[in-house]
Amino acid sequence: MSTLLLRLAAPMQSWGISSKFDRRTTNMEPTRSGVIGMLAAAMGVSREDSLDAFKILKFGVRIDQPGAMKQDFHMVHPKNSSKSTPWVTYRYYLEDAVFLAGLEGPSEFLAELESALMHPVYPLALGRRSCPPAEPLVIGIRDVDLLTALRQEEWQASSWYQRKAKWQHITSLEIVRDAGPDENGYAVRDFPESFSQKRRLYHFRNVIREQIALSQLVDSENKEKKQEVPTEHDPMELLEDSDVSIKNQNQ
Repeated sequence: MSTLLLRLAAPMQSWGISSKFDRRTTNMEPTRSGVIGMLAAAMGVSREDSLDAFKILKFGVRIDQPGAMKQDFHMVHPKNSSKSTPWVTYRYYLEDAVFLAGLEGPSEFLAELESALMHPVYPLALGRRSCPPAEPLVIGIRDVDLLTALRQEEWQASSWYQRKAKWQHITSLEIVRDAGPDENGYAVRDFPESFSQKRRLYHFRNVIREQIALSQLVDSENKEKKQEVPTEHDPMELLEDSDVSIKNQNQ
């Protein structure tokens, strides 16, 4: 078995799991149903098609940069109604979050998923259509199991958050993954059976939460140094370049 790793990052994400009616909440980390939905969109699977091909995948996510919860509201005007007063519906999002998601499965199928994500049939989104993913989305396929991949891959958080975490003495990250046959976890209802608008169906899956020390991650400190951008600049340099260009044109 191999593992396909994805970097789920965007200004806004929203991973609904039990939303109803006028209040659309979000989970604090990506859901299996949300990620499988994104994969299905990439492969051109319609809402009425079977999701059996995705059932073999093991799913897990590492919370590299927790997002801040934000609330938005919409004014809804009902159609064909005598009511003149609209009602307010609420939407919740995660702001500036970064997650490392892993999907363990057969290498051939993972290669198909990787190719589909690079050339998607339908637009991709992190939970909602209004939340497109930032690049890079696909990290690559690792020839290890899911847990090993999540424990070894370098820290994907933004450089500013890595500096903040160092100041705040954050020394570990949380992993949320499918539990093994002999592990005791807790039940989460986000295993998709059907995305059909006529009959959406989700089953329960057993989930484990655990901590991983930052010191175990590969080259997390070196990555931060590579991503740093010099901030020193001469504000008059652009004017000087403009003067030189004008002189050359006059000559």
